[in-house]
Amino acid sequence: MSCIVNYKPSQQVTVLILAGGRSRRMGSDKALVTWQGIPLLQRVFVVAQACCRTVFVLTPWPERYQSLLPSSVNWLLEPPATFAGPLAALSLGMQSIQTHWVLLLACDLPQLDAAVLARWIQTLPETNAVAQVPYYQDRWEPLCGFYRVDALPTLQNFLAENGDRASFQQWLQTIDAVPLAVDVATSPMFYNCNTPSDLTVN
Repeated sequence: MSCIVNYKPSQQVTVLILAGGRSRRMGSDKALVTWQGIPLLQRVFVVAQACCRTVFVLTPWPERYQSLLPSSVNWLLEPPATFAGPLAALSLGMQSIQTHWVLLLACDLPQLDAAVLARWIQTLPETNAVAQVPYYQDRWEPLCGFYRVDALPTLQNFLAENGDRASFQQWLQTIDAVPLAVDVATSPMFYNCNTPSDLTVN
C-alpha cells in the first residue's frame, strides 16, 4: 500500500468496494483472510480512503467487517443470497452514490497502488467517456475501474436485456469506455486472491 504525497482525497469520486462474493474457491471469506498480516478488505479500504473522501462497502454482512474498518465507512446492504455478480453490484451501488464518478474495487486486490489510482483520478475531468478502465493482456480489469454514475440507466438496461449472461467484458464493449494504460509497474495491482495458494505470492 503506497502513500500519496501532496494529494488531497478526491471529493468528485466515490469508492465502491465489493465484499459480497461467495469465496467458494478460497474456502473462507476472502475479505477476512490476511495478506502480509492485514485482512484483504482492510488493505483495500486503506488505499481507497487515501484516494477518495467517501468510501462505500457493499456487502450482505456488514457485521462481519465492522471491527476491521473505521467509522467513516459507508455501508451498503446487498440483499443476502442474491450473488448476482459484480456488474449488478455496481448498478446497486450507483443508486446510492452522489458524485459524478465511482471507482469500483474488488475486496481481494492486495497490491493496489494509491499513487496510481490518484493519478488516474486526476485525468477524469478531461474525459467525456462513460468509463475509464485498465486494459491489460487483451482484457478489461473492471474491478479496478472508473464509471460515470449517470451511466446507471444504460447499465440497468443492459442487465435487463442480458440477465444472468451479463458481464463486464460485454458491457464495456457497448459503451464509450476509455482504456487506461497498464505497464509492468502497474500490472501487479490487478493480482487478485481467489484461492489459498494465491495468498503465498509476494
